[in-house]
Amino acid sequence: MKLHGLQKMTLLDFPGRVACTVFLGGCDFRCPFCHNYELVDGTEPPVMEDTEFFDFLESRKGLLDGVAVTGGEPCLHRDLPAFLERVRAMGFATKLDTAGYHPDLLKELLDRGLLDYIAMDIKNAPEKYAVTCGVETVDLEKVRASIKLIMESGVPYEFRTTVVKELHEPEDFLSIGALIEGAEKYFLQQFTDRETVPFDGLHAPAPEELDRYAALVAPFVKNAEVRGVD
Repeated sequence: MKLHGLQKMTLLDFPGRVACTVFLGGCDFRCPFCHNYELVDGTEPPVMEDTEFFDFLESRKGLLDGVAVTGGEPCLHRDLPAFLERVRAMGFATKLDTAGYHPDLLKELLDRGLLDYIAMDIKNAPEKYAVTCGVETVDLEKVRASIKLIMESGVPYEFRTTVVKELHEPEDFLSIGALIEGAEKYFLQQFTDRETVPFDGLHAPAPEELDRYAALVAPFVKNAEVRGVD
């Protein structure tokens, strides 16, 4: 497996763990607000093979206790199960970031006990999913299947939405709440602009807007919180 990036230490990406973060290339979507678009469109070349990464991980035993895998979309990579299996065999916990568009592979990872934490992006209300993902159509049954798998897995998880002023409205969060009803944790993350974001003209909602949106989702889930507010 080719790795397109490595953050050698993070206290933020993997709840409760001192971890490193692995970035994999490729994605099903073209979200206009994506922070890692160079991984999505293939313009960022790989930085190492997985053999070099495992050498790094061996040297970090006792310093790190987790590995977060993100992208792009990690579940595009059919060798992901073997990669995670080796990470866990080395004694590290694993976290997966996913958009939930590959429920078959997600089910395999869960069935094999290869995940210790899952974070799934919920892009928007179902009726606005495709435009928010920057594609013509989205098979929402795949998204719903992944939500169900995650909620029934017994593995700690979170759902999260990056909130963009131009893409999200109050009524969208009622639809999102219905989509993930009964979930343990849901986070609203404030969009922040960066040079790698592919589209200009996008803005972060005001903190009070985020609080309002969280209150709309709160009746549907056990815990709804805002994070990443400047």
